[in-house]
Amino acid sequence: MGKTYLRMKTGSVANDLINADFKDLTAAVKKLATHAVHLGSLGFGTTFLEWVASFAAIYLLVLDRTNWKTNILTGLLIPYIFFSLPSLIFSIFRGEIGSWIAFVAVILRLFFPKRFPEWAELPAALILLMVVAPSLIATTVRDDWIGVAICLVIAGYLLQEHIRASGGFRNAFTQPHGVSNTVGIICLFVYPVWALVLDIL
Repeated sequence: MGKTYLRMKTGSVANDLINADFKDLTAAVKKLATHAVHLGSLGFGTTFLEWVASFAAIYLLVLDRTNWKTNILTGLLIPYIFFSLPSLIFSIFRGEIGSWIAFVAVILRLFFPKRFPEWAELPAALILLMVVAPSLIATTVRDDWIGVAICLVIAGYLLQEHIRASGGFRNAFTQPHGVSNTVGIICLFVYPVWALVLDIL
């Protein structure tokens, strides 16, 4: 009878220990899942904001080439797009497709300059920059905080120049043509600020 009592007591202690271990394991798995979702959403947010920033820069290029010409230096949007373009599109244009587009653009510009449209100069310069950029710039600087800081400086300069060209902060938000440019330039700030905050944290 004493042996049975000892077995039951040992069995209940073992069951308690196993149950405690399972509770700890469950808590650890929940923490891991929560952290994975949190970090995944941060990565998704960064990628999404890269797309937003790139489209905002392209939007500003299109606005500058239409009848809403501005006095800001839109040539700075080319390095901004270079540093903020999502990796998927950047790798496509850095590869064979970009090489062919750059080759055709250079041939057209050299031998048929009158047929080369003015609106295609900046996009062709962007493709050419992506193709010929050394790997130090195209991979190391672009994927580091330095590229993000360059984007932030470009966005700040463009906003300051736009406010000055509009005649003040209030006019930048109240003039019919100024509002669309202001919104586009403010969208340029979203990705670099987010990426720098994540890099600091």
